[in-house]
Amino acid sequence: MESKFSRKNWTVLLLFGLIGQIAWAVENMYFNLFVFDTISQNLSAITLMVQLSGIAATFVTLIAGTLSDKIGNRRSFISIGYIIWGLTVVLFGFISVETAKNLFGMSYDSAVKLCLAAVIIGDCVMTLFGSTSNDAAFSAWVTDNTENSYRGQVESVLSILPLAAMLIVAGGFGILVGAIGYKYLFLSLGLVISISGVIGLFIIKDSKNLVRSGTLRDMIYGFKPSTVKSNKAFYVSLLILGIYGIACQIFMPYLIIYMKTYLAFSVVEYSVIFGLAIVLGAAVNIFLGRLSDRMDKVGSIYIAAGIFAAGLLAMYLAKDMGHIANLVLFGIAGFVMICGYIFISALSGAIVRDYTPENQAGKLQGVRMIFAVLIPMLAGPAIGNAINAARNIPLHDAGADAMTTSYIPAPEIFLAGAIVSLIIFALVPLLARLTKKCDNENSAE
Repeated sequence: MESKFSRKNWTVLLLFGLIGQIAWAVENMYFNLFVFDTISQNLSAITLMVQLSGIAATFVTLIAGTLSDKIGNRRSFISIGYIIWGLTVVLFGFISVETAKNLFGMSYDSAVKLCLAAVIIGDCVMTLFGSTSNDAAFSAWVTDNTENSYRGQVESVLSILPLAAMLIVAGGFGILVGAIGYKYLFLSLGLVISISGVIGLFIIKDSKNLVRSGTLRDMIYGFKPSTVKSNKAFYVSLLILGIYGIACQIFMPYLIIYMKTYLAFSVVEYSVIFGLAIVLGAAVNIFLGRLSDRMDKVGSIYIAAGIFAAGLLAMYLAKDMGHIANLVLFGIAGFVMICGYIFISALSGAIVRDYTPENQAGKLQGVRMIFAVLIPMLAGPAIGNAINAARNIPLHDAGADAMTTSYIPAPEIFLAGAIVSLIIFALVPLLARLTKKCDNENSAE
């Protein structure tokens, strides 16, 4: 293993990390807006799409991660996976209610139902290839090619990429839709993802320390009581990651829709405040990521979770104060939230990698996905949509009929996210004891 992360590895990490996160941002946020704007203003359908995608991602990662260990190859899984992933994104450009009506000669309501089903099924198919290449193979590749001494810095960059992708998707895609439409937007994005996969065939190299290990029976490796007992720090760090994920998923699937509907921000307005918050938050966290390699990562979770909760509380309060005041205060609150969002993601991600059993990274990606994706994407949107439904805030410009059936995201989703994130504080002392015990045992060997 190299004593520092090489330039070539940085190139691979930045290219595939960013492209992958843009694709996930489109799925997790922009498909939601795509459905809301063009098919049906139905938050329950959006919630179901998010939940089924989480289930698909988890089981696919469990299988693909184990296979990449068995074959001893991350490179092919990443490259070929990205190529096919991009092709599945292209298909979404051809889904529309008008196309379904004309092609199948059906009523408007039937066409809406067909399109909702097509989007949900297509999302799961896209997730199959995205999770194989990104969640399973790419994540394991990062673990294979990093060491504890610089993993915090690498993880801090990784945790910034989802926000950079969010900025590109939330702002840039909104402008592009107005310019070229959804069909050509998805076509362009799909081609970029596929081209990156082709590039990967030439630039990605697997770690020299990666060896073939295990069999398909190892899919249950991470669920064995003996594995859990031997790696308690790993599993508690995953539990923290899961709670953080639930807090995020309570509000994240509805964030752009909330800014567009409840706060009445234009595309330019929410792009600007989002962009400033992300850029400033990323700058702060690059420094914090480097600092985390020289300080107690576990203890720093207190700070990160506190910042994250404070930002969410402020986002809840930044409403009903007039348009300009909402813009400014929501932007400041978003900056605070994003600082905590990146920092806690970097810390928990680095700790998970630090305590991943050696040469077992692939077969444990499915377990990581259960905590990082499955549980958050099942529980978080369900909590968020239950709050939205309970508040039942009408869509103001949906027309008389829709006013009684359509509702928009409520500000209480941010308050709920803040409350859930505070649960992390109760787990940090346990994680501190377990990591200290693990470090002492390793130093004694």
